[in-house]
Amino acid sequence: MFCPQCGQQQVSETVRYCSRCGFLLEAVNLVVSSGGQLPMRYLQPANRALSPRSKGVRQGALLMLSTLLVVPIVSIVTVNLNIFPELVIPLVAVFCFIGGLLRMLYALMMEDANPPADAPQLASYAPPVAPQLDIRRPVSQASLNAPSWRPQVNTGEIRTPASVTENTTRLLGKEEPKDR
Repeated sequence: MFCPQCGQQQVSETVRYCSRCGFLLEAVNLVVSSGGQLPMRYLQPANRALSPRSKGVRQGALLMLSTLLVVPIVSIVTVNLNIFPELVIPLVAVFCFIGGLLRMLYALMMEDANPPADAPQLASYAPPVAPQLDIRRPVSQASLNAPSWRPQVNTGEIRTPASVTENTTRLLGKEEPKDR
């Protein structure tokens, strides 16, 4: 495989990034293998929604940090009203901190890392699109190289010969040296 950005030949087909320019080759492999269609995970809108996993981690962190605010408020209220402060304050502290920690662990282990797809944007059925790339056809090296910003100069065309037979005629006119 060759990098479409810089033309560098890659060591294997499983390389994720180009060794020369750092171009993401994983997406190129997916596009070629799917017949020229961009996979759905790369077709995400600009205003991405948070995934359930990241929402859960944020909720857990918020619950853990709320311990710093909730426990002092609960302690002030329970001490002033004399409602078993030695029992309520530790319960609130444990509930907030451990609850936040458990929510984060649940989100990391059980929830999906991909954001939900918008249902109105995706059709329920789309007919298959004809492949844009013919995988059976051999691809030449010249078509894989990335176009450069300046066309490459062919030095063989700088001085064109006057005729095709001129060089051959000149060779025939030379006499061989005689060593005798």
